[in-house]
Amino acid sequence: MALQVQVNQVPLKPLTASFSSWRFNTQSMVCIAGDYGFFSARVLRNRGLSLKVKCSSSSSSDATTTTTVTVGQVTEVCKDTFWPIVEAAGDKTVVVDMYTQWCGPCKVIAPKYQELSKKYDDVVFLKLDCNQDNRPLAKELGIKVVPTFKILKNNKIVKEVTGTKLNDLIAAIEGARSS
Repeated sequence: MALQVQVNQVPLKPLTASFSSWRFNTQSMVCIAGDYGFFSARVLRNRGLSLKVKCSSSSSSDATTTTTVTVGQVTEVCKDTFWPIVEAAGDKTVVVDMYTQWCGPCKVIAPKYQELSKKYDDVVFLKLDCNQDNRPLAKELGIKVVPTFKILKNNKIVKEVTGTKLNDLIAAIEGARSS
């Protein structure tokens, strides 16, 4: 799997071959994967920056999936972009909404989830459609019902909320942010 990270369409160059460090040449700033120092929510929003992660499978050089993560918005991910984004978030809290297109409760909670992404600008908000293409990832994450919200920190699931329990989701996010 090849990984390319961009900010506003400017590639971040790795400082080392391990891909653990990146340099943003245009801003002459250094960020560490998982920390992203200057990628604070306020700075991203004020500068109108967006994070783009491009993943391509080594088995299929033509298959490339691109995902752009923007502060204050919910980002749709797939099986190819999910883990690179979670890994890049490092110790930041990541919340993933696992849903399906046909799920009524998923549609009810979606606008409230979008509002949460605007409220918590230090949290990465993702959505994963548990369709046929993403089924392996949904199975890996242990999804049995939708909607299910997984809260991750440091690449590990720290909390799960099922159903449309908004207060439980808020409490889980608050708990993960403070830990």
